[in-house]
Amino acid sequence: MAEIIKSRKPVSINPLKSSTPLGAALGYLGIEGAVPLLHGSQGCTSFALVLLVRHYKEAIPLQTTAMDEVATILGAAGNMEEALLNLQRRMKPRFIGIASTALVETRGEDYAGDLKLILARQPELADTSVVFASTPDYIGALEDGWAAAVSAVIDGVVAPWSPAVTSFQQVNVLPGVNQTPADIEYLRDLIESFGLYPVILPDLSGSLDGHIAEDWCATTQGGARLEEVAQMARAVHTIAIGEHMRQPADLLCSLTGVPVTVFSTLTGLAPNDRLLSLLSHISGRAVPGRYRRQRSQLLDAMLDGHFHFGGKRIAIAADPDLLFSLSQFFTSMGAKIVAAVASTANSPNLAQIPTERVIIGDLTDMEDAVRAAGGADLLVTHSHGRQSARRLGIPLLRVGFPIFDRLGTAHMHTVGYCGTRDLIFRVANLFMGQMHEHKPDDFAPARPAPFNEEIVHDSASLAAH
Repeated sequence: MAEIIKSRKPVSINPLKSSTPLGAALGYLGIEGAVPLLHGSQGCTSFALVLLVRHYKEAIPLQTTAMDEVATILGAAGNMEEALLNLQRRMKPRFIGIASTALVETRGEDYAGDLKLILARQPELADTSVVFASTPDYIGALEDGWAAAVSAVIDGVVAPWSPAVTSFQQVNVLPGVNQTPADIEYLRDLIESFGLYPVILPDLSGSLDGHIAEDWCATTQGGARLEEVAQMARAVHTIAIGEHMRQPADLLCSLTGVPVTVFSTLTGLAPNDRLLSLLSHISGRAVPGRYRRQRSQLLDAMLDGHFHFGGKRIAIAADPDLLFSLSQFFTSMGAKIVAAVASTANSPNLAQIPTERVIIGDLTDMEDAVRAAGGADLLVTHSHGRQSARRLGIPLLRVGFPIFDRLGTAHMHTVGYCGTRDLIFRVANLFMGQMHEHKPDDFAPARPAPFNEEIVHDSASLAAH
């Protein structure tokens, strides 16, 4: 069991984590016709918007209540009401997801009560679903904000269970913030191959998958449909991915009575075996042949790749669930985790990470841990770790959020048999690319051995005897 160590530095020098409101905004972007609204100053929203645009290379409809000095002192209920009315008149969203920031939370406003009063006295908002998630910047990180947003949607949109509406073909899926649009698309295809109908919340595969729409739209295009989200009680089972999704899954279970299975990770052989076994049990169908072949391909990739993973020293800095997933993957391939840094301590899985210590800190803590461990062969973190990798003199595998110096991030996937297989090849090729290639100049030309009279004399003497 790993020892959890919290950094005592008074300031974060090279931050690892992204803010909680940013995670909530990202979750809201997985709903069709949505506009995320950050309740705070313009600066908070600008920071989140820049990271989202650079990561996805897409237009992001992120808005703000634009609190100023007066609203900070006297209260910002008026800013929230004005923002909601402006969004409804100008953008016509079907869904508005509000996330609080540290400015609002520190002041201690009754934002939930303010929202109820606003919705009661503004008939213009009657046809718009509006939810509010408490996401102060100083608590948690990206995973916590995502989970809070999903919980707010479940609490505000999902209808309670009724015995008259049950579908034995519907399966609810609550993906974690670490699943890319390609991951979610793969899960949809997988579930549909068993004859089941997936309802995914949030669904980034339709809204942030990088496509060119026929017409411009001010809100999100694609994503989870509110009509289907409202009927999640119809499902026969709910699948949640990541420990940070346990709370939303439990909330959905208590509201609808639908049983839940939480997968800590879907990267690796064993987790996907369990997933396919579950889907086969739910549907009553055998596992389709193409997934049996994908499993065989993964086994072959593991055999080919373990030569390059074995004995490698890995340093990982990520959000807790992503850190757990990657550490399990690398150790299963024969590598060793020599440094593990998490953005927050809000996950019980941190104690199960296969290393001696897990540091709750930033990328500077990660650098110090690598040097204390005697070096590493690979650094695994997001794009902000590129300077650390350069200083340490080791290659960087970009994972998580944000990745702004590479293209195709939304289309990279690590779940399922084929996603795990592709991840093995990515890492193995990275290791192979660091190998020294010998050139002719590296080898001294063959020369005859120098003449040694003593050796000749001794050889003649031995021959005479």
